[in-house]
Amino acid sequence: MDDIRIIELKESVIRDNDEEAEVLRRELKKNGTCLVNLMSAPGSGKTSMILALREFLEGKLRWGVMEADIDSDVDAGTLFSAEIPAVQLHTGGMCHLDAGMTRQGIEALESEYKDNDGFDLIFLENIGNLVCPAEFDTGAAFNMTILSVPEGDNKPLKYPLMYEKCDIMAVNKIDTLPVFDFDRQKAEQYAKLRNPELKIFYISAGTGEGIKALAEEIINRVNNWNRRGQ
Repeated sequence: MDDIRIIELKESVIRDNDEEAEVLRRELKKNGTCLVNLMSAPGSGKTSMILALREFLEGKLRWGVMEADIDSDVDAGTLFSAEIPAVQLHTGGMCHLDAGMTRQGIEALESEYKDNDGFDLIFLENIGNLVCPAEFDTGAAFNMTILSVPEGDNKPLKYPLMYEKCDIMAVNKIDTLPVFDFDRQKAEQYAKLRNPELKIFYISAGTGEGIKALAEEIINRVNNWNRRGQ
């Protein structure tokens, strides 16, 4: 009997996506648009953090948000109510966005807000999931994750790829530290074990604590990235 041909589908899909993501990243760089891929578990506070950042981004950057969900539009509705430029992306059951989906979202956002004269910064609020989104390059300039205090300090041990792939970790809901068994030193140790270069910020999207420092970091990264034509 002839040898059976085995095709590693996941490897092939990821390789093709990586190539498409790199093309998209170069295009965004040329256009002076910094794409930030924001990933975390459901309920960690992605949308709330974006709302809290607004105070420090407005007037400094032209920015918008792509809200990704399997089916709902709850988070996009929240941003619309706050008059933040946003579009809703539905994945139809998929637990992540890839570069092709991201491209469609960017085109939709730019078309919807074509009077904006382009965006300096676009947040991609990825699907709430600590596994799949980290596996797929979206073409982002940098990746960011949120670890909320109620989730516990051991998430970097349980979901290592998420922390390996991210450049920034925001520890959110620090106003609840007195209530939950969360060890800052352990969280940092576990995260740095996966990624020694990871920058960590402690924030509360609810109270505003730490948001200004995080916003300054994001703005600096955007400005360093957005050298049009350079």
